[in-house]
Amino acid sequence: MSFAEHLIELRKRLFRAAISIVVGAIAGFILAKFVLDALRVPIVEIAQSRNASLNYDSITGAFDLQMQIAIYVGIVIASPVWLYQIFAYITPALTRKEKRYTFGFFFSAVPLFIAGCASGFFVFPHIVEVLVGFSPPEDTSLFNAKYYVDFALKLVVAVGVAFVLPVFVVLLNFMGVISAKSILKSWRIAILLITVFCAIATPAADIFSMFLLAIPMIALYFGAVGIAFWHDRVAAKRASRLLADEMGTPPA
Repeated sequence: MSFAEHLIELRKRLFRAAISIVVGAIAGFILAKFVLDALRVPIVEIAQSRNASLNYDSITGAFDLQMQIAIYVGIVIASPVWLYQIFAYITPALTRKEKRYTFGFFFSAVPLFIAGCASGFFVFPHIVEVLVGFSPPEDTSLFNAKYYVDFALKLVVAVGVAFVLPVFVVLLNFMGVISAKSILKSWRIAILLITVFCAIATPAADIFSMFLLAIPMIALYFGAVGIAFWHDRVAAKRASRLLADEMGTPPA
């Protein structure tokens, strides 16, 4: 494909991904009230021991909040579609064997993303309780609705993305693009990029939640390194066996 054809293909994939997110956001708008009720649970529990409530700082705040929830829910609902578009954009340049790897990893990426989002949603209330626990019990906790929901949903989606990233690393290794040694050699850069990503994904000045997100991402990265080393060892044995068969000598 020429450079122009690559751009046309990218535009087509981005358009389909955007449409799927819009459709998912429509469903998200309907589900926004239920999502907000679920996100409000930590505040309800905190309110049992101190004054705590969710607050809106503008007339349009409630509507803006519902739209914000709808977009995030749309991203989660449409994850099978936009993840497929990412893999489908890569597929035309691959061999038949590599395509088999690609679709195999796609069917791994979707459950991992959903599992990551579920994990982020499960961890979120505990993060809120820990962070609010630093304020004196006699003080009132007034949670800005936009900031609170943005904190929660960014954390959920970011953890979902964190669960998927190792899939792409392992996929590149299975395709022979990068070796396990090169992945491990770049561990310092990887940790730096993970830290920057977590700083962007979590609200400003929230160092605790940033590290809480970065630690499992780093663990997943080194888990991907381990899988890559296993694959490289298997691939080396297979290559040694084929070479031995061609030379008519027993494999090393």
